[in-house]
Amino acid sequence: MTEHENNRRSGRWRSGAESKQRILRVARELFHEHGYGGTTVRMIATAAEVDPAMVFYFFGTKQGLFSASIEISGDVPPAVEALFDGGLDGIGERLVRTLVENLDKSDRTPLMMLTRSAPTDPRSETLLREFIDREITGRLAALLGTPDAALRAGMVNVQILGLAVARYIMRIEPIASSSVDELVAMFGPLVQHCLTGPATRT
Repeated sequence: MTEHENNRRSGRWRSGAESKQRILRVARELFHEHGYGGTTVRMIATAAEVDPAMVFYFFGTKQGLFSASIEISGDVPPAVEALFDGGLDGIGERLVRTLVENLDKSDRTPLMMLTRSAPTDPRSETLLREFIDREITGRLAALLGTPDAALRAGMVNVQILGLAVARYIMRIEPIASSSVDELVAMFGPLVQHCLTGPATRT
């Protein structure tokens, strides 16, 4: 390969890397401003001055771009998928285990940073709520398929968000120092009851 060809390839690589970083920068701004639902790939591409096809080339989907924009670990979506593999049986324990194991990995994981900043930062609150609604609450309600599915999924949110706040933000004992298995044993049945326990009489 000639020096000219090497320089041309190097130039294309630099240009592509710069475009990718520009897309990410713009995506962060727009997701923060408009939330996940109010932001489209076309909006991001226009603001970043690239073709929408380039966004899909780098990130695959809008969800992939969202995850990259807040730097969600690549193993989080597969972990979420695994929640639903076994259906409703034991899903309470799987949900608690997935939540705690992922948030325990580091105080600086993106989900942890969103969780910590949500109470005081409306943008983080919006991103965290939309992530939970899209990845967990909506799918739980669909899996249940009952008239009270939305209420039951909302009750699950109360449990898992309360656990996250108690363990990682307020550091309430003994929740803060309990092992994953202990938390699964304590909270798993509560979450399961929210989903599959007897309906509340009205």
